[in-house]
Amino acid sequence: MTGMVPRIAEVVGVERESPEVVTVDVAVDGYNYRAGQFNMLYVLGVGEAAISVSSDPEGDRICHTIRAVGNVTRHLCRAQIGDTLGLRGPFGTPWPEPKSDHIVLIAGGIGLAPLRPVMYGLLRHRRDNQRITLLYGARSPEELLFQSELAAWGGVSGIDVEITVDQASLGWTGRVGVVTSVIDGMVIHPTETMVLMCGPEVMMRFAVRALARKGVSTNQVFVSMERNMTCAVAVCGHCQFGPDFVCREGPVFRFDRIETRFSVSEL
Repeated sequence: MTGMVPRIAEVVGVERESPEVVTVDVAVDGYNYRAGQFNMLYVLGVGEAAISVSSDPEGDRICHTIRAVGNVTRHLCRAQIGDTLGLRGPFGTPWPEPKSDHIVLIAGGIGLAPLRPVMYGLLRHRRDNQRITLLYGARSPEELLFQSELAAWGGVSGIDVEITVDQASLGWTGRVGVVTSVIDGMVIHPTETMVLMCGPEVMMRFAVRALARKGVSTNQVFVSMERNMTCAVAVCGHCQFGPDFVCREGPVFRFDRIETRFSVSEL
């Protein structure tokens, strides 16, 4: 079956982002992808896991930012330069073209990884006077990803980077609180805004409500639903979400398409 046979990928870079998160760079011949798509990474003799691509689609690296939460991801996070992995992909729907006057990226935790390629594209192709706002929340300062890039992005004219943590640690002088509290304080012109969002589902649910209070319609909001995926080709059923398979129709959805099922428990 097409898409079931992995290609050989060599690990060419490893960088620890936080105590539980590692970015693994791989090299694969003839590979092209779009921001928002994901790969299945296979550890020989262990298994495979769905991981979003977190690098620049126009760059020369293929990066996967991985949190160690299970057997496969723990092995992936222990990868060393020169190791060999299996790779299937790319799979899934990409983020839409960010053409609105105001692009709002909302990320929670490792949800920043699938949005990182969008930021790269905006930095390269941003229209004159296009505003970009990145709202990023993490559990603690130690768990913030891509910290040097966050600082660099915040220094670019027209880009506003707002970072908040659930719990401050010694020396933290930034915001403390949930991402939705930042939305409540924003100036948003609803008809000029597109929102791209990835993070825990509870965060996205409350963020959509906060955006609605600002007048942002759900057809202007796109979310990435990185649910448990096992086969990536809509055969096994692990990622079924009502009538949709996240690996095939997603992971990126326009929110109004899934709004009625998004809060249904255990769907």
